[in-house]
Amino acid sequence: MNPIDQVALNFNESSLLILNALIGLMMLGMALDLKVDDFKRIVRIPKAPAIGLAAQFILLPAFTFLLTLILRPAPSIALGMILVASCPGGNLSNIMTYLARGNASLSVGMTAVSTAAAVVMTPLNLSIWGTLNPDTAPILRQVSLSPLDLFMTIFVILGVPLVLGMVVARRYPAITETIRKPFKVFSVIVFIGFVGVALAGNWQTFLDYVGIVVFAVLIHNALALSLGYGAGRLARLDMRDTRAVSIEVGLQNSALGLVLVFDFFGGLGGMAIVTAWWGIWHIIAGLTVAYLWSRRPLPELEAAAT
Repeated sequence: MNPIDQVALNFNESSLLILNALIGLMMLGMALDLKVDDFKRIVRIPKAPAIGLAAQFILLPAFTFLLTLILRPAPSIALGMILVASCPGGNLSNIMTYLARGNASLSVGMTAVSTAAAVVMTPLNLSIWGTLNPDTAPILRQVSLSPLDLFMTIFVILGVPLVLGMVVARRYPAITETIRKPFKVFSVIVFIGFVGVALAGNWQTFLDYVGIVVFAVLIHNALALSLGYGAGRLARLDMRDTRAVSIEVGLQNSALGLVLVFDFFGGLGGMAIVTAWWGIWHIIAGLTVAYLWSRRPLPELEAAAT
């Protein structure tokens, strides 16, 4: 057995409760930006969101499963990759899409819908693909992972804040407008700070093993971005929509993944380090893609100008 499969990053019970509460606050901050119209827009013009969500919850987990069979990383690393692929898009995707001159409103709508869908799709995909992989299936059996428990955890930390934030934004628009940006910044900074402090006690372990996961995460993230882009082009979406779909599929909610690793898998080494490094790497990759795309003209805008 690979040594990384024997490592566990340690959070105590009170730290886990705080970690769950903080990701709930992050989701609440994101939800303050959402309106019912964001969902209605997807119903009115469903093609691009449908392509994006299919790439997010069907193509990415399936291709990640195949990637783990090809690369054959340590079982805990493979399960970490499958977990990340099962998570919804992160709210950083909205900012990256805007910087990339993509369709930001589509990105916001997809984030909202994928977050809601993740309550069902994340435990479903993790259970299916994790069980099908012969290397990761023993881990799931060992922890006796209950899809219902996983569903309830995701519902509490994603679903409840999503609904609550939208209700607050609708009923108290003036207060929401005042607190929205500071609240989002505050919640993200506090979350990053808490995770940083909590991981400090495991820092040497993280440094010892992070090099093992760097290549896997790089390939995995490139696969995710490429699947989103390829799905958009095959569906003949315009370039703004294609960029939004690519970034949405490529930037996963690794914060949710980190919570699930500690809640259900005891901070299992490969899973925790893959998820933590993904959270760092997808920011670097997202900014790089956004910068490159921001410097490339959009064909549809050029055509409209001529």
